[in-house]
Amino acid sequence: MINDYKEFKSFLLKLENKPKLFLHACCAPCSSHCLHVLKDYFDITIFFSNDNISPIEEYDKRLNEIIKFAKEYDNIKVIENGYNPEDFYKAISGKEALGERSIRCYECYKLRMEKTIILAKELGFDYYTTTLSLSPYKNSNWINEIGYELENKHGVKYLYSNFKKEEGYKDSIKLSEEYGLYRQDYCGCEFSKRERDDAIDRAKEKN
Repeated sequence: MINDYKEFKSFLLKLENKPKLFLHACCAPCSSHCLHVLKDYFDITIFFSNDNISPIEEYDKRLNEIIKFAKEYDNIKVIENGYNPEDFYKAISGKEALGERSIRCYECYKLRMEKTIILAKELGFDYYTTTLSLSPYKNSNWINEIGYELENKHGVKYLYSNFKKEEGYKDSIKLSEEYGLYRQDYCGCEFSKRERDDAIDRAKEKN
């Protein structure tokens, strides 16, 4: 088990023969830096599984953007499992009003990561991980806790992730500009969108 980013970087240098990595991706901008870090060490397939995204037009926009970027960046294959928002609402039931960075988000991470590892096992991948830890709004400790818990449950190795390290978020902004990527201004779910809109309204009232 890798416990910190220093161990993670050391682990990458020891890898041989580019093991197969199933990379859960939330969007193209977050994927950009993660691919930059990982592409020399793994044979990567991207998995777009984000039932939290609302509305469906936003889901389609993010999906199309990541397909376009992955092909342009390094001809990387993208798999998606369809839009199943009912799975998200079931996972966070009773926690809808708790706000960003609450246990609501923990359950959302777990939903998407468990779908990733289940398919990774079915398809014979060596490792799985997620781009979620790139965002400064995401709890990397929770993500890694879930990652190892699911490894023990399903038997596919989890690759430690804290991609916000080494100014990863700033690098994603730079790469987004370079590739002309659409950068959304809310996490994805209707609740984060509502919280964003409320914050905008409060700022307008102050002005």
